[in-house]
Amino acid sequence: MKWMASPAMVGMLLLLTAGASAAEQHAASHGPAHVDLWKLANFVLFAGVAVYLLRKPAGAFFRSRTEEIQRAIREAAAFQEQAEARCAEIEQRLAGVSEEIENLRRQAAREAAAEQERFEQQMREDVRKIRAEAEQEIEAMVNSARQRLRAEAAELAVALAAEQIRQRLTPEDEDHWIRVMVEDLSRRKPGVG
Repeated sequence: MKWMASPAMVGMLLLLTAGASAAEQHAASHGPAHVDLWKLANFVLFAGVAVYLLRKPAGAFFRSRTEEIQRAIREAAAFQEQAEARCAEIEQRLAGVSEEIENLRRQAAREAAAEQERFEQQMREDVRKIRAEAEQEIEAMVNSARQRLRAEAAELAVALAAEQIRQRLTPEDEDHWIRVMVEDLSRRKPGVG
């Protein structure tokens, strides 16, 4: 709040300065002892008038300044309370963070163990499937080898039997068997197999 001088105050100040100037001139004519006394009186009068005139504006100024300072103190106290509350909240969060980290570690360990178990189960299942497929493939190969072996054995048996027959069969036996077959074919009716 600014102080504005009224015309009456300005006039009073001019009168005081004029009176002080006159007192100084009077004191200068009477000697040094009177000068100090007049200067002191002039100062007391000036100070009294200044206090009287400035009392209301200065009081208002100091009251408003005091209110501003008190408001600033209240705001600073409120800010400090907020800061302390936030600090407590952050400390609480930090305390909770270590617990949360430990929970995350336990959860990660459980998930890793579960994943390991799933992996091992999948591996066992894959091994079982591979083993079953291998056994089927081996059995198929064994069956195929048996069939080839039987086929080769049959071919070999036929070849051996044919060879033995050739060795034992004389030209007379061949003629005899040809006649038997011809007679057998002639007895059958045409178109009957």
